[in-house]
Amino acid sequence: MTIASSRGTASARPLRVLAAMSGGVDSAVAAARAAEAGHEVTGVHLALSANPKSFRTGARGCCTVEDSHDARRAADVIGIPFYVWDLAERFREDVVEDFVAEYEAGRTPNPCLRCNEKIKFAALLDKALALGFDAVCTGHYATVVTHEDGRRELHRASDAAKDQSYVLGVLDERQLAHAMFPLGDTLTTKDEIRAEAERRGLAVAKKPDSHDICFIADGDTQGFLASRLGTAEGDIVDESGAKLGTHEGAYGFTIGQRKGLRLGHPAPDGKPRYVLDISPVDNAVTVGPAASLDIAELTAVRPRWCGEPPADGPRAYTAQLRAHGAETPVEAEFVDGELRVRFSSPERGVAPGQAIVLYDGTRVVGSATIERTERAVPAV
Repeated sequence: MTIASSRGTASARPLRVLAAMSGGVDSAVAAARAAEAGHEVTGVHLALSANPKSFRTGARGCCTVEDSHDARRAADVIGIPFYVWDLAERFREDVVEDFVAEYEAGRTPNPCLRCNEKIKFAALLDKALALGFDAVCTGHYATVVTHEDGRRELHRASDAAKDQSYVLGVLDERQLAHAMFPLGDTLTTKDEIRAEAERRGLAVAKKPDSHDICFIADGDTQGFLASRLGTAEGDIVDESGAKLGTHEGAYGFTIGQRKGLRLGHPAPDGKPRYVLDISPVDNAVTVGPAASLDIAELTAVRPRWCGEPPADGPRAYTAQLRAHGAETPVEAEFVDGELRVRFSSPERGVAPGQAIVLYDGTRVVGSATIERTERAVPAV
């Protein structure tokens, strides 16, 4: 097999590549590397807000007017054509409204996965293919492996510290066939990527990374949700159902949360309490001891496979549950349209709505959305 390299040399011919340029350093260097490899590259910035001023200002996200200008300047330096495509309505429907609806239902979504699935490798890719492009290039850190028979696999980046394969686990076989990640096999630090950008004359070399949700202007997720869902007072209860306090909206809590519970009195054992469950039916938030966060099994739905589905029967994999989480050994089986997963050791703080991504070594097997969990110890 061959591995699609950071400079695109695994391709037998130059490709027509659409480079998604967020205005950040990673996507700029990725576009530059694709062009340097001899591909015919066109840069595009996605306008994801109908009113960009309502999104984050400065160098904090990928949805601002400033970011669009930064991307255009980078394209000019690289020497490639550049366009801005308006996908604001699609982004609002598929990412922002989904985010709000998931929290309203008591789940914990990951909008970056949804954006990759619905925007960058669905809406953007579909438009790119319709215009005759061969691939979409992004600045994600992941690696595509191409076999001699043409099959493609998604693998972790060469540098595990920068690996972003978790948020790409939603890509299906068709999308993966047209994906290019020029930074994926780069054994360099982020400082070296910035140094490369500076050598190339890219002004974004020193631009800070974005770590927050791009469509929440001030980083206040609870305030953002409250403005859309309103206040809805409910009870905070313990595992026996005894009322300990009240809240103004269950959407303001996440499984495993410890701070901000505002309980009137301490637990009988004096130990901290954590959010164990969020029930949208009765608007109750259940809290309890840390041990009650331990999860032994889970069931996930809406699987998306990065290639062929897993073979029948339970198999050993590793799993990742958060974008920057560690891998954990699991046994997983795909049964009746659901992914059933058993952890080798209890995993703490697993929330419905999160994505679980399965790995076979460094290969991404696929992703699914956690629907329900089973505790490692019974409730008190």
